Amino acid sequence: MSQNEVFDLLKMLEIALDEGHSLLKYTIVNKREFEEYIDRIYEALPVEVQEARVFMKRKEELQNEAQQKAAKIIQDAQAEADRKLSESDQIKAIEREGIRLTNEVKEDCERIKHLALQDAENIRLQATEEAMKIREGAELYAEQVLTSLEGNLTQLQQVVKNGQIYIEQLRNDAAGKYAQRR
Repeated sequence: MSQNEVFDLLKMLEIALDEGHSLLKYTIVNKREFEEYIDRIYEALPVEVQEARVFMKRKEELQNEAQQKAAKIIQDAQAEADRKLSESDQIKAIEREGIRLTNEVKEDCERIKHLALQDAENIRLQATEEAMKIREGAELYAEQVLTSLEGNLTQLQQVVKNGQIYIEQLRNDAAGKYAQRR
């Protein structure tokens, strides 16, 4: 649309306003007719004007966002400054608590070390005593086994001697019989 058409539409709006009914300082107009003229004016505007309008609206939105972000940054900076001021006292309190806890842990470690050494010594003594009992038991068992073996060997030795005597007698008897036969 041309620029003249926009002016023509604006003129029609003025006429519609003049034709409206005046009531004190207000004028009653046909809303639907007014809206149609406004829509037609928007349609008649050059694309550049429409784009400029959208651009201006976006510019306003960006300005609002930037102002909100700036306000947030200022608020955060103030909160950070307040936090850092109170942080100094907190750090000192934390350091004192850290020193107290360190000393407490050192004392606990010394106590645990002392108890562990006592337990280790008790375990060593018990192990030594148990090892002596096991050794005595093993020696007693070995002595019993050796005594039993000695008895068995003595019996076997007697059996062997008896066997030798018996074989000697058989030889003698066989030699006597052989001598008699000859």
